[in-house]
Amino acid sequence: MNQIITPYQPNKLLLFIAKIISYIFHPLFIPTYVFWFLISVFPYEFPGIEVYQLKLRVFSVFWMTAFFPAISVFLLWRLKFVDSIFLKTQKERIIPFFITMFFYWWMFYLSRNFKDQPKVLQFFFFGICAATSIGVVINNYIKISLHGMAMGGALGAILLFSFYYNEGLGLPITIVTLLTGLVGTSRFIAGSHTNKEMYGGIALGFFCQLLGYWVMM
Repeated sequence: MNQIITPYQPNKLLLFIAKIISYIFHPLFIPTYVFWFLISVFPYEFPGIEVYQLKLRVFSVFWMTAFFPAISVFLLWRLKFVDSIFLKTQKERIIPFFITMFFYWWMFYLSRNFKDQPKVLQFFFFGICAATSIGVVINNYIKISLHGMAMGGALGAILLFSFYYNEGLGLPITIVTLLTGLVGTSRFIAGSHTNKEMYGGIALGFFCQLLGYWVMM
């Protein structure tokens, strides 16, 4: 007698928690978190800049890397270019990929021309721009995880900050590693990605930070 196997269905509380984690660590927020970490741990890398000016810079990073890409996706949805604001299909992600890539490139351009901020921002923004550029190509074949790309990039950046500054950032590295696993698990619980899509995203984000360091530093 054949046994009927029912698909795994997480309970509502677990699914709710997974979605909250996915929202808090949305890919668009990760550049802001990394920038905030940098000014918190290495404030001396921003000489002559007052505290309120640093806060404004955090806001400007959020404005360029999160707000504008998000509002662009919202407008695409309202204009019926995409069916869902959550970009559930590979086809729906193509235009947002290019939009986000433009803003990441712009932040990389600014990081190379502003002399009052750390050089490490050059490889960080180069890395996330490269990851987005490669990601849009991979998107034609698999629905690579954007959360994975973002968290892999954050982990790679923190590790390289530790190497560049010769600082023992054991606790931050451990926290980001755990958060990467937590975000990945949340996406699995939500049923958003396969193993290949998630691990591929993490690997791509991490690799592109290494690439950025090698090219820019």
